[in-house]
Amino acid sequence: MKKTLTTLALGATLAAGPALAELTFPSLSYRTGPYAANGIPFADGYADYFAMLNERDGGIGGERINMIECETGYNTEKGVECYEATKGEGALVYQPLSTGITYQLIPRVSADGIPMHTLGYGRTSASNGEVFPWVFNYPATYWDGASVAIKYLLDENGGDLSGKKIALVYHNSAYGKEPIRTLTELSEEHGFELLELPVDHPGQEQKSQWLQIRRERPDNVIMWGWGVMNQVAIQEAVNIRYPMDQFIGIWWSGSENDVRPAGEGADGYKALNFHAVGSDFELYDDLEEYVWSKGNAAGAGDQHGTVLYNRGLYAAMIAAEGARKAQEIHGTSDITPAMMRDGLEQLEMTEESMAELGLAGFGPTFSASCENHGGSGRAAINQWNANEGKWEVLTDYIQSDQELIARLVQEDSMAYAEENNIELACQ
Repeated sequence: MKKTLTTLALGATLAAGPALAELTFPSLSYRTGPYAANGIPFADGYADYFAMLNERDGGIGGERINMIECETGYNTEKGVECYEATKGEGALVYQPLSTGITYQLIPRVSADGIPMHTLGYGRTSASNGEVFPWVFNYPATYWDGASVAIKYLLDENGGDLSGKKIALVYHNSAYGKEPIRTLTELSEEHGFELLELPVDHPGQEQKSQWLQIRRERPDNVIMWGWGVMNQVAIQEAVNIRYPMDQFIGIWWSGSENDVRPAGEGADGYKALNFHAVGSDFELYDDLEEYVWSKGNAAGAGDQHGTVLYNRGLYAAMIAAEGARKAQEIHGTSDITPAMMRDGLEQLEMTEESMAELGLAGFGPTFSASCENHGGSGRAAINQWNANEGKWEVLTDYIQSDQELIARLVQEDSMAYAEENNIELACQ
């Protein structure tokens, strides 16, 4: 398995070899398989950010960065193999970019004492740090996303969704099933009918689902898709002339790759997001100076400014700032995974701190605590402008229903704790 690992040379400063690196960040990526189109830009952004830190700052707190990339193909079994093959390399935090892999790794990272950050994905109830002390999923969770989507639709309908019909087109996996519980609760509260339409992996065949949508004519469609499933769904919606401005995707269904294949037909499609779009940030100047101009961009270097490239940058930035916070807390630059966990748990991203990183206005402010590993739970709505070929921000960040989310998280996490005999961490 170790022969399949690719240790990325993060710029010329790592020419002497990864043995000089002190801080190790594994990247469980997928540049191959049916989800490669979405996995590649995220992996590129993740790698480029660490490369920039090595070139510009000499790493983090004087310690070099070693990023180990391991190809999972979005396959859960391969993801677990990558974890087992890299955890002994001094791994500080895992970001698997897969809910299926996340579910399998939760007991492993908990037993091994290595933190895991699932940026807006994974198991939502892991936001309860009392039960899941080694797992973080800020700045927002899937249940936050479901709540924000309904809040937006309430606002669009004068605060009343009673009698409405909302279809959920979802990837038939742990990932796609995450929002069902929240949407079911919200349907009972607000009086709308929820129509559940699962789509089997990888999502290329959706004729029957969209024929049902054409028959039942739901007022809105919410999508929990990934990879080729998103492209197919949007094209099928175009084929039946479903109104794009009534079609909303979760943040993993809102990249350029999802809408461009449908051309003008995708105009008006909406998606949630928990960070900014585009490249109008000071950080991009540093990426150009220290990485791209030197020929050290990850991959083909053609993903800059895209939604998923920015998300990879965001994930790497949070990991780096978690490490920096851990160094500050423990008074040492040579941190351990346990110290890294402390840094992630005491991390606070303010408007000022993001501006200092060259990412002013990039994402919502949030902070973590022993009890709260889920962040602020805010997301915005973006809309695709096909004529301009770009995403436009339609709303400010919308706060999810924190009372509902807290109750659901408490119920689910405490059931998990009882089932697995877990002692609460924040007593």
